[in-house]
Amino acid sequence: MEDKLASIERRFHELTVQMADPDLANDYARYVEIARQHSELEPIVQAYRDWKRARQELADNEALAKEDGELAELARAEIGPLRERIAKLEQTLRQMLVPKDPNDERDVIMEIRAGAGGEEAALFAADLFRMYTRYAENHRWKVELIDANETGIGGFKEVIFSVKGKGAYSRLKFESGVHRVQRVPATEASGRIHTSTVTVAVLPEVDEIEVNIPPSDLEIETFRSRGAGGQNVQKNESAVRITHKPTGIVVSVQDERSQTQNRLRAMAILRARLYELEQRRLANALAQQKREQIGSGERSEKIRTYNYPQNRVTDHRINLDVYRLAEVLEGELDIFIDELAAREQAQRLQAAST
Repeated sequence: MEDKLASIERRFHELTVQMADPDLANDYARYVEIARQHSELEPIVQAYRDWKRARQELADNEALAKEDGELAELARAEIGPLRERIAKLEQTLRQMLVPKDPNDERDVIMEIRAGAGGEEAALFAADLFRMYTRYAENHRWKVELIDANETGIGGFKEVIFSVKGKGAYSRLKFESGVHRVQRVPATEASGRIHTSTVTVAVLPEVDEIEVNIPPSDLEIETFRSRGAGGQNVQKNESAVRITHKPTGIVVSVQDERSQTQNRLRAMAILRARLYELEQRRLANALAQQKREQIGSGERSEKIRTYNYPQNRVTDHRINLDVYRLAEVLEGELDIFIDELAAREQAQRLQAAST
């Protein structure tokens, strides 16, 4: 570990020197990249230097404790706390050195689809969309609606939106999977509890350089956006449907009035889906047994249940029950996400030490 930390400190020094170079101001893209790397390494280097200082203090106190007199007594009293501090710093450094998910700092594209349960599932899809919007607002992230297939009474058969902000994927990736709701529908006269499901997909947003799609692989169609009638009906074919012929993936976007904007949005979604597909293929090839790993995006996994009669939300991955349903639906998700992030960190730390 110490060799790796020393190497990181040397790299940090190199980056510090480069940032002080006046010529770097003429190359903005390179400056941004160097500043990003410098910022990422700074907390590790600071913790490493604190660790080295604490070890030196411990060595000095242990040497002084062998002498006689009042100073030796003071030195012996410092040895215990210093050892505890060193142990904590070592644990912190080990966690810092664990490889991070390379997608953690990306923006995301989220897709919510009604599953089993018909209209009730569509209504719950709308509830989840609102929940994630509130969660994004709490973290000062920007939400942009990309496409929505609404039902007649306020639900969504499907809603696609982007969330842009630092670390959005690192938090929202834990929301991929099947969300189950248990409640009495407003249309249920007998008061019976119904169970419905909604699937959530969280895709890291990627750019054209990372996912190159040959034009020959695409079939692009345009059509009129659906509307409520009257003045809302689009007279021109602004909506776009893109089919990726090798995989059969189809993306339709009609939220924007401009065909060009819809096409750009559709391509962003397609790139994200293809990127996720390739990430899954690589993960399965490397370790078949890790399919259930958090953030893998498996749609078949039931991850959370929202039980209205009991005012309870249960996350099945960490066996956590929270009896504050209304608060959770208002975007108070960190009680789950913090636990899931800690579990992922522990798994990565264990994998790195074996």
